Amino acid sequence: MSEMTEVLEPEVDERSKVESWRLHVLIEAGYPLGLAERIAASEADLHLAVEIVDQGCAHDVAAAILL
Repeated sequence: MSEMTEVLEPEVDERSKVESWRLHVLIEAGYPLGLAERIAASEADLHLAVEIVDQGCAHDVAAAILL
């Protein structure tokens, strides 16, 4: 069992780092924390998430489109 844990931990750690970075970018783009957390944890296109709010889309509408 410990071998499996050793194999999974780096992947989980990397995924956590990526999700944290995505969350930071979304918050910088003005997303409320709850929406930013949901989008960061999803497979949504981060660049699109930022681009559509930059073009005037409301954050809640953007989240509905992305999720």
